Amino acid sequence: MTVRPLRDRRYVVETAGGVYVVALDTGTCTCPDHAIRGSRCKHLRRVAIEVTAGSVPAPDERVGICATCGDETFVAFEATGPQLCARHGFEPGETVTDRETGKQLIVVSVTAHRADSYRTEEGRTIADYPTNADYGAHEPVIEVVYLDSLRPEREPTDAKRYGFPASRLVRDRS
Repeated sequence: MTVRPLRDRRYVVETAGGVYVVALDTGTCTCPDHAIRGSRCKHLRRVAIEVTAGSVPAPDERVGICATCGDETFVAFEATGPQLCARHGFEPGETVTDRETGKQLIVVSVTAHRADSYRTEEGRTIADYPTNADYGAHEPVIEVVYLDSLRPEREPTDAKRYGFPASRLVRDRS
């Protein structure tokens, strides 16, 4: 059986016996076995196996393209803007290193804005800064704070934020 996601959260299942449409979230299939017996057919089970294995996106996901490497990745169905794969994505609170300066930073947020549209307080886009010339203007902006700027009485979200194109940051191995 071959399983392919459709754009409406359903899946096409191709078999030697026919082509069927499965809606995993509602537990339905267009095959005769499901229509007659009304029970969970082999096509529903196969789609569930493929989703669990990570071969196809879950019903609340869709296929997206990582803005850094161009690889396919699964993203939230309603996600907009540039997306990142697991290898290039960051989580708030994660410690990262700036490739240009070697300084350690803490991720505050991953924005849905591209480096060529996200504007700083000075009115410049992140992509306009000369130190970002070697990074993709199409990449999402990661908001960070410098680790050495933090004080015990201040939360990372209260410190001055800076934006960087995603590929300028490297995940710390520690």
